[in-house]
Amino acid sequence: MKVLLFLAKGFETMEFSVFVDILGWARNDYHYDIDVITCGFSKTVSSTFNVPVIVDRLIDGINVDDYDALAIPGGFEEFGFYEEAYNEKLLDLIRKFDKMRKTIATICVAALALGKSGILKDRNATTYHLRGGYRQKQLAQFGVNVVNSPIVVDDNVITSYCPETASEVAFKLLERLTSTEQMQVVKEAMGFC
Repeated sequence: MKVLLFLAKGFETMEFSVFVDILGWARNDYHYDIDVITCGFSKTVSSTFNVPVIVDRLIDGINVDDYDALAIPGGFEEFGFYEEAYNEKLLDLIRKFDKMRKTIATICVAALALGKSGILKDRNATTYHLRGGYRQKQLAQFGVNVVNSPIVVDDNVITSYCPETASEVAFKLLERLTSTEQMQVVKEAMGFC
């Protein structure tokens, strides 16, 4: 199995790292057949707080058929997150994953890219909920049924409302790719239970 981990400029490193670590533990320590392939618009992507990450693939070379799931960490507007998160190439990639009913896991404001792509219209989802809920109001403008809950799963889409939920989103993705029992083994090994 392969997970495409998409990094838009200004992504949050904490939200990125949970996918790498949790899926990495599953592969390394328990031999679950899951590869994480990082992707971006450029070979080096600067995160929030300007930490550079070199990605494995560029968006133009991605074939959705090669992947089982898409994971997208959120990021900061001040660091240019929406410049790439709202780029039509990413929105089209999101639509293709959804059309094929492949799991899409987002953390925090990455749900706004899903909203902008149109895949969340009339579906349940959540996004950043603090500071007066202004990001949830933005998500609602895309026709989304916003649920003020830490994690919302609607069919093949997992959304969450702040960085605190990051590890649980990654575990939900692992559960989708394997089983509840296999996810629980990794969760316990990492000290989350």
